[in-house]
Amino acid sequence: MFKSPLTGNLGESYAGGRSATAIRMAGYGAIVIRGSSETPIYLAVHGDKVYFRDASGIWGMRSSYTVGRIIRELEPGAGFRTIMRIGKAGEQLVSYACVITETYRHFGRLGLGAVFGSKKLKALVISGKHSIKVPDSRVYREVYDKIFDLAIKSPLMKKYHDLGTAYNVTPLNELKALPSLNLKQTSLEEAVNISGETLAENYLGRRVACIHCPVACIHLASLREPYEREPYFYKTTMVSYDYEPLYALGSMLGVTNTIGWLKLMDEVEVQGLDAISVGVVLAWATEAYEKGLITDRETMDIKLKWGDYNAYIEAVRRIVAQPNEFYASLARGVEYAASKYGWLDFALSFGGNEMPGYHTGLATYITYLTGSRHSHLDSAGYSLDEKNIKAGRRQAPNEMAEALFKEESWRQILSSLVVCLFARGIYTSSTVIESLKAAGFSSKFELTEESLARVGVEILKYKYMFKIREGFNYKNLRIPKRILETPTPLGLLNEEEIRETINIFFKFLR
Repeated sequence: MFKSPLTGNLGESYAGGRSATAIRMAGYGAIVIRGSSETPIYLAVHGDKVYFRDASGIWGMRSSYTVGRIIRELEPGAGFRTIMRIGKAGEQLVSYACVITETYRHFGRLGLGAVFGSKKLKALVISGKHSIKVPDSRVYREVYDKIFDLAIKSPLMKKYHDLGTAYNVTPLNELKALPSLNLKQTSLEEAVNISGETLAENYLGRRVACIHCPVACIHLASLREPYEREPYFYKTTMVSYDYEPLYALGSMLGVTNTIGWLKLMDEVEVQGLDAISVGVVLAWATEAYEKGLITDRETMDIKLKWGDYNAYIEAVRRIVAQPNEFYASLARGVEYAASKYGWLDFALSFGGNEMPGYHTGLATYITYLTGSRHSHLDSAGYSLDEKNIKAGRRQAPNEMAEALFKEESWRQILSSLVVCLFARGIYTSSTVIESLKAAGFSSKFELTEESLARVGVEILKYKYMFKIREGFNYKNLRIPKRILETPTPLGLLNEEEIRETINIFFKFLR
């Protein structure tokens, strides 16, 4: 958690990997970083020892991959540690720079990388050998085995193992809910080229799991590129792919060339950018270029064109380098760039955060607008929309607002317990209570479904207290006109209904 340089408000981000476990094994419940350094450093926490290491040699290094390799060689704790680091985007204070952890996972949204960069903090390494003693190892094992069994037998978990979140490309494209070409369209004919099925059949190199997880939903594509003047020699790069980057750097930009998408994604990884934000920023810039709002003078002769991944790769580099005022504006997010150059109506941001990859209906946009971090994962409106699509109904605003508030409140509990939201169907309130009791919490806290629900609401209210203190007012939320013009599977949206549902949602926070 941090203050977001992108929105100027609540910053909160989650990543897979082993960060939470490493922090606990080091003996801590949380690590708080205050202040800033005059010179580049990285911070190493090994149990009760804390070291401030000189990072001058890795500051300015082009590739975030290389930074990780160097720190792995320098620091102890292999197999139990977490290594969080930033790329050049964080150093250059790009407002949506991310923090990379365990090479292929990211604290992606809302600009944590820029916060690291502002502190001259290149990386954070954490390791330890602490363990937690449970009161009854037999009971603990029984609960553990039950959850493990549910995970490996769940159809949803099997989907994530087989295809990963990239599975979503095909059904959303068929549903006409896949935002494309800056949401001028909701499907692409050639979306199959960036689908989970195509990537798994032709490019899948490895599956990777977060610590202790039997599912292995992290999919890595093998990108083979021939060396110049060296026949039969190839450079092989492993590129992590998920649904959101496939939407943002794929359908949103019209990039359906599979190799082209992998090259673009790799550049985003190297630079250390949030893939969602950079894709939405470039989609706005492409349409602005089409309309003549910006010209070759601003782009420095890059011809922004749907599907031209080479142009986008170069644009990504310039967003990080910021060689002129235009690219410096793009580095501050689509809301800022559109405010400066014009046409906010097709700048797709909500509460200042760039749009995730769902155009399923009203509930989706209520989530983007009301969610504490303006993320699709705050209350999963897209999931509620999909249920309404299957049922063939339009949900009343009061019913929808209540369902989304209840869901976001419950997700405060899951996130606090470091439960993967992909497994939210397994971690019901009764399973959470059973797990906490097995871990020894029953003697310290009242554990009931009602008490957990109260705590979830309380956490959410605290977040909004912070947001309001920092200037948030839900009445000032901007609704991009583009979302009202492009039909969803549930029909056209109207601003009046959106505002009504938002007003009802925030009544629950009083």
